[in-house]
Amino acid sequence: MQDLLLLAQDPAAWIALITLIIMEVVLGIDNLVFISILTNKLPAESRERARRIGIGLALIMRLALLGTVAWIVQLTNPVFELFGHGFSWKDMILIAGGLFLVWKATKEIHHSVDPIDHQEDFIASSATNTFAAAIGQILLLDLVFSVDSIITAVGMTEHLPIMVIAVIVAVTVMLIASNPLANFIEKNPTVVMLALGFLLMIGMTLIADGMGFHVPKGYIYAAMAFSGLVEMLNMFARKKKQADREKGTTRH
Repeated sequence: MQDLLLLAQDPAAWIALITLIIMEVVLGIDNLVFISILTNKLPAESRERARRIGIGLALIMRLALLGTVAWIVQLTNPVFELFGHGFSWKDMILIAGGLFLVWKATKEIHHSVDPIDHQEDFIASSATNTFAAAIGQILLLDLVFSVDSIITAVGMTEHLPIMVIAVIVAVTVMLIASNPLANFIEKNPTVVMLALGFLLMIGMTLIADGMGFHVPKGYIYAAMAFSGLVEMLNMFARKKKQADREKGTTRH
């Protein structure tokens, strides 16, 4: 308690907390897009519960990992060397998570682009996409993003209470935003393809980071924001054309 009071009186601690909260919220966007797409494939009555359980388990996982910060930091130590590059456990986790995202996004894009020829396969995969399977996939990606998030937090501050508060606030924001984002994606089919493209890009970025080629996150989020803006303009244009058609039908 005394340590918390001392931190509360330290302006640098407040700056670190605000910065870390913003970073954690931004890093959580990737996870939230994946959760939204995955849970939208479940029956309507199970979607919200799956999102809440998935995000709630993500909070528990991150808080548990924060309790082992010393071990988490050691994940950055090289385990073996290949082609002159040392690979750590963190690198291998990022590569595995990136490959999973690329596989998942490619599979969903394939079904979206060519649903007729693969209708039977799609029905079979949907049948296996149970509540438990969705939670399992959410947890798998939660682990990847949690490790990345905590290592980022450790690099920004050495105070564990600040990390805990930032994680709780960020996950709370994810919990609040999950339903509106998932509903928006469901109601706008073209946004689904855009979101799958985001997942593909994020997956490739994770693989690149794991291979030692760091891609500044600012470039990734700038590209996502620009693509989102273009899609928003397309949505306005479609609504305007639809309204004009309805007016023309009414006049006739």
